[in-house]
Amino acid sequence: MATHIWWIRRDLRLQDNPALHSALKGGHTVLPLFILDPRLLSKPADNRRQFLFNGLRRLDEGLRSRGSYLMIRRGLPEEVLPALLKESDAEAVFTEEDYTPFAIRRDEQLARLIPLQRVVGVTIHHPAAVVKPDGSPYTVFTPFSKAWKALPTPQPLPPAPAQLPPPPRLESEAIPSADENPGFPAGEAEAERRLLNFLDSAVFSYAEDRNRLDLDGTSKLSPYLRFGMLSARRAAALTIEKIRHTPDSAGRKGAETFLNELIWREFYNAILYHFPHVLETAFNPALRNIPWRNAPAELHAWQQGLTGIPVVDACMRQLLATGWMHNRGRMIVASFLVKDLLINWQEGERWFMRLLIDGDPAANNGGWQWTAGVGTDAAPYFRVFNPILQSKKFDPHGRFIRRWLPELERLPDDYLHEPWLLPVNLQQKTGFKPGRDYPLPLVDHAQAKERTLRAYQQSKQGEGT
Repeated sequence: MATHIWWIRRDLRLQDNPALHSALKGGHTVLPLFILDPRLLSKPADNRRQFLFNGLRRLDEGLRSRGSYLMIRRGLPEEVLPALLKESDAEAVFTEEDYTPFAIRRDEQLARLIPLQRVVGVTIHHPAAVVKPDGSPYTVFTPFSKAWKALPTPQPLPPAPAQLPPPPRLESEAIPSADENPGFPAGEAEAERRLLNFLDSAVFSYAEDRNRLDLDGTSKLSPYLRFGMLSARRAAALTIEKIRHTPDSAGRKGAETFLNELIWREFYNAILYHFPHVLETAFNPALRNIPWRNAPAELHAWQQGLTGIPVVDACMRQLLATGWMHNRGRMIVASFLVKDLLINWQEGERWFMRLLIDGDPAANNGGWQWTAGVGTDAAPYFRVFNPILQSKKFDPHGRFIRRWLPELERLPDDYLHEPWLLPVNLQQKTGFKPGRDYPLPLVDHAQAKERTLRAYQQSKQGEGT
């Protein structure tokens, strides 16, 4: 039978893989290929790169156990693929469609050069499939989610074959070496284990626990979804089954909330697909001219977890240490950067993309624009998180803060969220001095909020003139 190339990009798995399934259809031999594209590898994203390389290693192990192997080539896809088609006598290249502007331009160029077959797989539904009756895209989440839920849920594919037809043995580079992130072991098997464990336990309290910084209440599946070590379609199908078979309303609400989080991922991919300019500027034209502050020292303090606001600093140090941050934490630190320090949300977007193991252009951009109040279906710009109230609500006993800010361990609970208020007698008793052992706050929240509201109003008024 003829050979097809399976070009792996964001689908590092064998189960429920539409590109692999399509390439195999008809009994074809499949040559699995990953291209080390220097344009992507040159970006500063060590955590993601190492997670990717370890994921490729796990995928190669799975392929070899089935009589195949993962080919690695380095170079530009528009040069590598035409050459490999000739070298392997392959008839076509199958790959999952991606929706970043870079990926769309690359694939459109390639489709003019080679027989490129793109299939839906990064998302559950193609972004063009979830639109208004007139064909225009949704820009508000709730109607998008209703339309999404009204579509038939695609069911996962049959299991991958236990044996794959042996592909031609051609020259292949070694998978680059990488350190394993202990918090996120790479690979499809780990992704599946996490999904099933989550759906058997934590999903039932997810609606409440997902916001608690001090609890292990989130799924921590985002890196696996980002690189396709987990099929989003399988995650959604199993979650919908859980909703149907959970009798108590609280548990069902937890599963419904998790499904909505998967749909938010679909929504932000759709926004990026229909409005690619969001990677360059605010979705809301009225808020594209906010007079942001140029404050490099404050930006650096935020990046390093040295703002003097314990909950912000704990979250930022979690990111520095692990490459991941709790979703509630992402909202808190984003609000602080934008609404308290009045620093451009794009600075935060870039920093997250540099460090996050699950950094995804669509979700990261959507989240930052939402918190900044400048995006589609955003939080109103005048909604400003009070970081102290957020801290007390979502880390009530200070366990999260103590874990990431050991310099505050000695503080009594009453002052853990606001160490600058520690009275002199307790400073003497604990040996802790605000400003010496831990920074004083960069800003006064109430004053900063007023400054921010004036800046946003200035942009809105300017847009209308």
